[in-house]
Amino acid sequence: MMETSQGQVIQQRHGEYGRSQESIEVFRRRELESRSGGLMNERQASLSRGQGILGNGNEERLAQGLGLFSIALGMAALAAPRSLARLIGVEERRTLLRLLGMREIASGIGILTQRRPAGWLWTRVGGDIMDLALLGIAFTEKRAQPARLAAATAALVGVTALDVCCSQQLSEDAGSATDKGRGVRVKKTIIVNRSPQDLYNYWHDFQNLPRFMKNLESVQLTGEQRSHWVAKGPAGKKVQWDAEIVEDRPNEWIAWGSVEGADVPNSGSVRFERAPGGRGSLVRVEMQYRPPAGAIGATVAKLFGRAPEQEIEEDLRRFKQVMETGEIITTEGQPAGRASSTSWKYDQTVRRASSTVSG
Repeated sequence: MMETSQGQVIQQRHGEYGRSQESIEVFRRRELESRSGGLMNERQASLSRGQGILGNGNEERLAQGLGLFSIALGMAALAAPRSLARLIGVEERRTLLRLLGMREIASGIGILTQRRPAGWLWTRVGGDIMDLALLGIAFTEKRAQPARLAAATAALVGVTALDVCCSQQLSEDAGSATDKGRGVRVKKTIIVNRSPQDLYNYWHDFQNLPRFMKNLESVQLTGEQRSHWVAKGPAGKKVQWDAEIVEDRPNEWIAWGSVEGADVPNSGSVRFERAPGGRGSLVRVEMQYRPPAGAIGATVAKLFGRAPEQEIEEDLRRFKQVMETGEIITTEGQPAGRASSTSWKYDQTVRRASSTVSG
């Protein structure tokens, strides 16, 4: 009886082991199927977003092609406005066509000279919309040639679609200027001829920041780790927020961020390192904020000369001046002076130093 019961127990355990192995195999098959299905869904989703056409650098090549096309079209409008008007089936208006040609050339040059020309591509989109409106008006003219106008309109619609797709992709993929879902991110580095300790001590007192950050009006300390910031906003409005220090390593690194409820959510950090060759210290700054209009707001800011990369680079130049000379050199009051800037000699020196470390 004992041998029989032991045999039954052994058979039962073998059966349980077999069932467990089958369960494991089933689980593995299901997991592989779910993974492959997930990959297929992800690939289909990426294709539906247009990443099967753009991405992997294709949007940059497309942007270059659109830039060259823009310049060629602009040259044609300037050199042969009569032939261009006859080609698209509109009345000859040389002045208007040449103005449009100059716009196309400016856009093309802007696209070809910028590493991530999202802003210039958006100007092309605006130009395309204007051209479509002009073609619509041309259909109502007595001397219009409807067949040629229809062909020109169809071609322009196709070009507009390419402009929009390329602009969106570049706006989403912009590396240091636009970070999708998190707003604008800028990284800059400069060499300052002072020790990391001196630079850290000065920056750690946030009340010093408005001295070299042009858009900051004031920073008031409200606690051991907290401060209240007031900055210049668009259209002369003030933007205010409270911030707190989130990371602090003496003489090395300071990181801060706005608290909940800020008008413009933002964060920043600065790192101080000894520069090679005893040339002072490397100051590495990273700023991140979310403008009210997101990536489009940042692109519009660039078009009006308020690119965050330029502003922070100029702020760092002023910081260098303050730390090395104790003051900010300006040409204010001189006949050809700029209202607030660095001197031309200082600009040349600092730009040469910046170009060696910024890339």
